[in-house]
Amino acid sequence: MFNLLGSISLIGWIALIVLLLLIIGFIVAIIILVPIKFWFKAITDGAKIPMVKLAGLKQSKADIAQIVDNYIIIKKAGLGISIDEIQTHIVAGGNISNVINALIAAENAKIDVSVDLAKAIDLSGKDACEIVKNCIHPKVVESGEVCAIAKDGIELKVKVKVTIKAKISKFLGNAGEETILARISEGIVGGVGSLGTHQEILKNPDLISKYLLTKKLDKDSSYEVISLEVSSIDFGRNIGVQLKLDEIEIDKKMSGIRAEEIRAQSVLQEQEMRIKTEEMKMEKIKAEAEIPKMIAKAVEEGKMSLMDYYKMQNIIADTNMRKAWTNNTDIEN
Repeated sequence: MFNLLGSISLIGWIALIVLLLLIIGFIVAIIILVPIKFWFKAITDGAKIPMVKLAGLKQSKADIAQIVDNYIIIKKAGLGISIDEIQTHIVAGGNISNVINALIAAENAKIDVSVDLAKAIDLSGKDACEIVKNCIHPKVVESGEVCAIAKDGIELKVKVKVTIKAKISKFLGNAGEETILARISEGIVGGVGSLGTHQEILKNPDLISKYLLTKKLDKDSSYEVISLEVSSIDFGRNIGVQLKLDEIEIDKKMSGIRAEEIRAQSVLQEQEMRIKTEEMKMEKIKAEAEIPKMIAKAVEEGKMSLMDYYKMQNIIADTNMRKAWTNNTDIEN
């Protein structure tokens, strides 16, 4: 062997050293660029991932641990989802674990769910896995307390429990659980108002359930209504009596308004009469102011003598004295 090494020329030694450096550099590059532990983990779990792909994921600063773990699960479950699809879904803000769990649950339950549908449901903000489970096991939801008025004016407070099952093939673009509950609330108000008196409804709450089931609550919905029943029903206010009391109160207020109008009109008429009285007094004063002028003119024209004027003044004075004496006598009596 030493003879062999001794026979290698200088050029051969240089080439050998360069080859060794290249091998060492290649190994160092792999160690730096490729996450070896994830590559080894994928290999040991039967999900071979090319080193180039792992190096690309590392350079893109992707969550390699999440991608590799989910890819291993995909391979074991036999699902046709590539690493690129996993990375794209995560970048879009989706939860790839929910998508995978939904697909596995759907396959076990023999439900036809495509990868694209599962990803679309997940990106819509819904839990795709829970929806698949709801296709297998229907869930029960309860409406809030709905106040409705029966024909006899009695208010009833009604709660309804409804069993619904997801229709995953129609889950996108259709009405959800909230829409069904809103339709139930609307149906309760209409049903209680049309079915009969509060006593009839209390004796047979199924009247409400049967009425609601005729309203096609799950039309254009992502859920199918399996069953529906009234969970509670209680008394509320007596709206009929309340309306009567409100009517009496309104009449009372209207009577007060009319009385106030009459009082105001009376005050206005009184003020008008006072104004007219003052106007008449002013006219009287004006007329009395003209009398001396007319007397002076009559004396000047010879139509009346001074003696006639004094006689008239005596008569006026005598008349005023008699009025004053009569008033004093009435007061004393």
